[in-house]
Amino acid sequence: MEPVRIGFVGVGTMGQCAHLRNYASLPKCRVVALAEVRPELAKRVAERYGVPGVYSSAEEMLAAERLDGIVAPQPFDRHGLLIEPLYRAGLPILTEKPLASSIEVGERMLAACRAAGSWHMVGYHKRSDPATEYARAEIDRLRQTGELGRLQFVRITMPAGDWIAGGFYDLVRSDEPMAPLERDPTAGDLDAENYRKYVSFVNYYIHQVNLLRHLLGEPYRMTFADRAGFALVAETESGRTGILEMSPYRTTVEWEERALIAFERGRIQLDLPAPVTLNRPGRVEVLADPGGGATPLVTSPQLPWVHAMRRQAENFVAAIRGQRPPPCEADEALEDLKVARDYIRLWTGA
Repeated sequence: MEPVRIGFVGVGTMGQCAHLRNYASLPKCRVVALAEVRPELAKRVAERYGVPGVYSSAEEMLAAERLDGIVAPQPFDRHGLLIEPLYRAGLPILTEKPLASSIEVGERMLAACRAAGSWHMVGYHKRSDPATEYARAEIDRLRQTGELGRLQFVRITMPAGDWIAGGFYDLVRSDEPMAPLERDPTAGDLDAENYRKYVSFVNYYIHQVNLLRHLLGEPYRMTFADRAGFALVAETESGRTGILEMSPYRTTVEWEERALIAFERGRIQLDLPAPVTLNRPGRVEVLADPGGGATPLVTSPQLPWVHAMRRQAENFVAAIRGQRPPPCEADEALEDLKVARDYIRLWTGA
């Protein structure tokens, strides 16, 4: 098969360092074009990564290029304005998380995506980390065999820390000013202060909202939020509990994101690295304590030296080829926005 032909819409900081850098190095992919409103930045980035087609808008790029997919790392509070029109091209699209800045905009986007016959992969890159992939496969296996008993609960702890971890070291820059940008409408059912809290939550913790569902293996509903804003509790239809601890402490150098998946007779511990770190997967440790005189066993697999953002790019290319489904599509990402709205209701009463 020929390499997948990718077009980029936006090559700012995350566009370059979280996405373009990875796609440009994949052997089964060619980044053939980019659209960027800052002409000097567009020129410099295209030269750095060998991108032949340079355009000032996505519309120009789509009219001139034959593409197999679009990567559009745009601010999420502009997705309704920028991503919804791209659906009309009928191409697979990848954006950063979350799907949108409000449920209303997300629902409108999802309807437009379906009507156009496109599909939209949302960049929850933690699902693509080799450690998460291993942990999820082990969870599924243990639930099927029952050897460690029932899955009890999942707890994710994510303190504030150095999420960049040196990952912007090769960022291409320009001195061009960024013109004021139009934003999507705010949520109609929230006042300005509570909408600010909502946007802050989805910007920083929506990854964990999504990862909690992924590890539990089923949808959940919100049941509790502490007044200090440090914790939320959720419950699935089958009665399993999910807990998210949000920055109970902070670090300035390290990144200490951790998930505990508890069974009756053992647990899986998943440690994830900083989001933009390079060539470093997470870590997994499995404790099996079957009882009955058997010796408890702790195992930890050796994982490939691949970072989650690169694996995510591989997964998007494979999904375009029809080799595997996208790790997370827009319809599930919309559920994350609904969870976030419920959290704000429980936390503030709004």
